[in-house]
Amino acid sequence: MAAIEIKKNVYWVGVVDWNIHDFHGYSRSPEGTTYNAYLVLDDKITLFDSAPQKFQWDLYHQIRSIIPLEKIDYIVCNHIEPDHAGAMPFLMEHIRPEKVICSKMGHRMLLDHFHQPDWPYHVVGSGDTLSLGARTVHFLETRMLHWPDSMFSYIPEDKLLISNDAFGQNLATSERFDDEVDFGRLMSATSHYYHNIVLPYSPRVLDVLGKVGELGWEIDMIAPDHGIIWRSHVADILAAYKDYAEQKTGKRAVVVYDTMWHSTEKMAKAIAEGIAETGVGVRIMSLKEYHHSDVMAELATATGIVCGSPTHNNGILPLMADFLTYMKGLRPVGRVGAAFGSYGWSGEAIATIAEWLKSAKVDVVEPGVKAKNVPDHAKLAECKDLGRRVGQAIIERVDSRA
Repeated sequence: MAAIEIKKNVYWVGVVDWNIHDFHGYSRSPEGTTYNAYLVLDDKITLFDSAPQKFQWDLYHQIRSIIPLEKIDYIVCNHIEPDHAGAMPFLMEHIRPEKVICSKMGHRMLLDHFHQPDWPYHVVGSGDTLSLGARTVHFLETRMLHWPDSMFSYIPEDKLLISNDAFGQNLATSERFDDEVDFGRLMSATSHYYHNIVLPYSPRVLDVLGKVGELGWEIDMIAPDHGIIWRSHVADILAAYKDYAEQKTGKRAVVVYDTMWHSTEKMAKAIAEGIAETGVGVRIMSLKEYHHSDVMAELATATGIVCGSPTHNNGILPLMADFLTYMKGLRPVGRVGAAFGSYGWSGEAIATIAEWLKSAKVDVVEPGVKAKNVPDHAKLAECKDLGRRVGQAIIERVDSRA
């Protein structure tokens, strides 16, 4: 897509990746993504962030549509992850900037990634500023939001926050701004991104939001490194991030399972019926049909997580092991859960799942339910009872927060 002016003499010069569906190897990106870079024309012409190496020529032509690359004076690297800094060697060759501005950890990571000690590094920290002429850039380190090198760049003259991965989404569109796309679609993509990438760092999100408030930054536009630029819903996205970080979940549950011959699937349906009987909303998700990142997106608003698998080789099926590993790494808090599954001759699955849930700090409703081979009506009644017990635990957990 063509470069576009987002503020007077400030341009989006990023790249739209329409075809990516596997984001960094661990999350789904069904609607593609963008790699946003921003060019500020001032006495010191400055490029904020870049793009993956794969798209370096696309980035080149975006910038070249506005100015020759050699006119750029500074490059600001807010984040060194390869989707935002992969084109740096190419850019350094074509630009030869006076300064490469980065955080202290960003400096280390640029050296680790590109092994170029002679680049003109200019290391900044929180509270440091950089004059571009009519504009001044204010820097705030945002370590572990979501990498150690991450930082914000704020331009008070434009009330513009360039926020690297924070406030972003995986959304490939021809539109650039939040008021040009469906708001529900935008917030769904934002939540999916947060709960699969930023969630483990929620305490840092609250710290950073607090710091931004203390600094008194006036912000009427947030320009992230992925997806849509916020100009009409700035207050909404700041409030949403606070809610995400506080993990404000409601009276909802996710029943997630894998199955071989549909016995565990039958149990999942019975458990969901029991949950629904308590007035708690419920979603059933088969791991053969739903990616683990989609389950985490659903869990964003759910207090309950009920997991089921048949016993396989004295353990659990690989897709369930994958999901439990993934969920534990994202560190959701304040959840209640349970385990269930069928078995043929040994039946270790539900104990394995329960231990995984406990290790992920989920409060487990016990006992779970296991059924030999095919569940009969009595066993399915046990499943419904487990669902009712989980539903009641969810109600008590949510009400206790009120």
